[in-house]
Amino acid sequence: MVDLSTTFLGLRLKNPLVASASPMSEKVETVKKLEEAGIAAIVMYSLFEEQIIHESLELDHFLFMGTESSAEIDSFYPQSGKYTLKADAYIEKLKNIKQAVNIPVIGSLNGVSTGGWIKYAQKIEAAGADALELNLYFLSTNSALTAAQIEDNYVTLVRDIRKCIKIPLALKLSPFFTSIPNIAKRLVDAGANGLVLFNRFYQPDLDLEAMEVAPNLVLSTSNDLRLPLRWIAILYGHINADLALTSGIHTSEDVLKAVMAGASATMTASELLARGIDRVPVILAEMEKWMIGHDYESIKQLKGSLSQKSVKEPAAFERANYMKVLNSFKLLP
Repeated sequence: MVDLSTTFLGLRLKNPLVASASPMSEKVETVKKLEEAGIAAIVMYSLFEEQIIHESLELDHFLFMGTESSAEIDSFYPQSGKYTLKADAYIEKLKNIKQAVNIPVIGSLNGVSTGGWIKYAQKIEAAGADALELNLYFLSTNSALTAAQIEDNYVTLVRDIRKCIKIPLALKLSPFFTSIPNIAKRLVDAGANGLVLFNRFYQPDLDLEAMEVAPNLVLSTSNDLRLPLRWIAILYGHINADLALTSGIHTSEDVLKAVMAGASATMTASELLARGIDRVPVILAEMEKWMIGHDYESIKQLKGSLSQKSVKEPAAFERANYMKVLNSFKLLP
């Protein structure tokens, strides 16, 4: 019998497959269906900093550094009507979901400044969340703001929230850092129990007919696995925190690759949104079949077996392999 169980953020999970933050967690009934299908845990849809700011009318200095105040300042924030629920309603929804299921429920905060975050981090903990995922992302458009300043603000935010809550804290990061290992270590030293790699940003498009910026949601594919897979493999065993891979988890092979790179958990949303919750038991069954066929008895045995520190050619994860990859491509005659 194959043991698919794993541990993430100190939470015992029945398998590595976690539903990442998405609209699927907006309804209690949907979360219950995910649990019945075999999902091991769920990350709540994110409570955005903009919601907290609009509700509390706190405009944090970090967000407005270098920005002139004007009547147009609201254009920096999404219209409140675009959000289904306000901040306090989010807490109530989390509480209802936690009471309805037996799997771990992870709250999610999305933003970069302290502002009302500590207050809502504490509310999420009080509502019964098993852990908190802090979704860190700040798009700097100010040429005077340095990368070091942004990273220092991230570290300060993590340290401040860590002091105020006792539940495990995971950080969902972007890949846009000059030194991912360095910022990863700094954030873990500041109190992060786990890192989730990587956030996917829904980039705006341009509508040529309407002559305006248009939101354009593009779901991930398995091809998106490569970037987080590489960094999970590099970081595994080098930082004192659990690692989760998100972006590109669509098949049993994707999950297995992530675990072999060193991930304790794999997070998926696009696959379930596109093909339905019934994909969960299929993925898990295919994982078991592969593990039996390759003589693996547990996820623990599989974990990190193809991380950078475990493979014969660790340079394959680095630039040293660049020319080898290019030379392997054959042009058509």
